[in-house]
Amino acid sequence: MKFMKLRKRSTLLGIGVVALTVALAPQATAQLGNILKGAAIVVIVDKFGGQINSAINGLAGESNREAGNKTKVVPILSVGQGVSAGAAQISGPIKAVDSVQAVAQVEGNVKIGTSLRLKALIPVSTRSVKDSTRLKRVYGVGITGLVDVRL
Repeated sequence: MKFMKLRKRSTLLGIGVVALTVALAPQATAQLGNILKGAAIVVIVDKFGGQINSAINGLAGESNREAGNKTKVVPILSVGQGVSAGAAQISGPIKAVDSVQAVAQVEGNVKIGTSLRLKALIPVSTRSVKDSTRLKRVYGVGITGLVDVRL
């Protein structure tokens, strides 16, 4: 008798787990896809960042940069998700640019006459951007180009 009740519970638990898995599968697949795309963008930027940087400089006519300044391409990471949202070219003093590891993208909404969606792009010295209150901003560096990566 106890064995039958235990077997029924196990069967019901199994059905529940399967139902939950089926219900969450599209969300889990989408999340996994975003993580893989983000990882691919970081790899592309790490491997081809110099070439992308040169291409942007050529596009913008930046062959005669001011002495002591530098440009570099880094990934854009969405704050809170840590998922890459593309890449950005940054520019500024050599020492400051060398310390930038990523650009943090912070999003918000505000109502000023109408509802506005805002995005702030912040050069940061880390690739860990899970919490917007702990971002380590690098001052003196600006965003001079955006890179859309089609995957």
